[in-house]
Amino acid sequence: MATSTPSTAYSRDLGDELRKVRETSSELTGAALAVRLGWDPSKVSTLENGKYRPSEIDLVQYLSMLGKDIDFFEDFKRRFRYAFEEYIVQVSDNLRTLAMAESTATKMMRYDTQAVSGLIQTPEYADGLYRMTGFVTEERIPALVQSRIDRQSILKRHNRPTCLFYIHEHALQTQVGDERIMEDQYLQLMFNVHMVRIVPADAPVIASSCTLWEYEKAMPVTFIEADLVNVFVQDPGAIIRTRMLFDRLAEVALDAEQSRSKLAEYVGQPRGDLNGAGTRMA
Repeated sequence: MATSTPSTAYSRDLGDELRKVRETSSELTGAALAVRLGWDPSKVSTLENGKYRPSEIDLVQYLSMLGKDIDFFEDFKRRFRYAFEEYIVQVSDNLRTLAMAESTATKMMRYDTQAVSGLIQTPEYADGLYRMTGFVTEERIPALVQSRIDRQSILKRHNRPTCLFYIHEHALQTQVGDERIMEDQYLQLMFNVHMVRIVPADAPVIASSCTLWEYEKAMPVTFIEADLVNVFVQDPGAIIRTRMLFDRLAEVALDAEQSRSKLAEYVGQPRGDLNGAGTRMA
């Protein structure tokens, strides 16, 4: 019987990728593959759920049975090397682990300081944001925008995670694209105000943008999204600090009705007036 190991966001992602390899490369069920490998039936299940740290022999046997070559194996071996660490760092445009982590969460809290949260961005705002950062090539922007919009489908599921987005007023004051794009984005926030809390420009809080995901049967994950890298954290101390941040945000943020009123101040406001609202960003 395979010994279960506490999973991480990345190990669950890799396990799911192995499951898809099995399903696309064969007609074998997990149990049937286990029989062919001479494994305990639970071993394939724990591996594909990211709860088992496979040895090199395990990976060779699993992937060879599915007809994969040594290069395919070497790629998975390299990625599994750090899959169970408490800190996982990925290139920022690697979106698979991010999408899976948020889509399987039962609760999500997000704080953004400089831009509107990705899950409630309009397509035009997302496009403008990618163009402002300059970290991706022009031809990749449409696919990245579409990926971001596709991720938003989790908010329409019947079993969607409980979500709360804290957005600093500085993000409302940073113009992305033209005035029409900003107007549409403000309206999008008002439409979703039931899960949005605005942090006023003069609120006594200094912290970086981050996300806290909680799961029914896995450890919570703190996610830090930066321009160059994404970091997935399961260090218990870091999780405690993240919870403290969101407790603080709950104290200083506007409530739902106040947030609606604050957003209404920005809707239809000329950009010249907007620049004078609150504290301006450098």
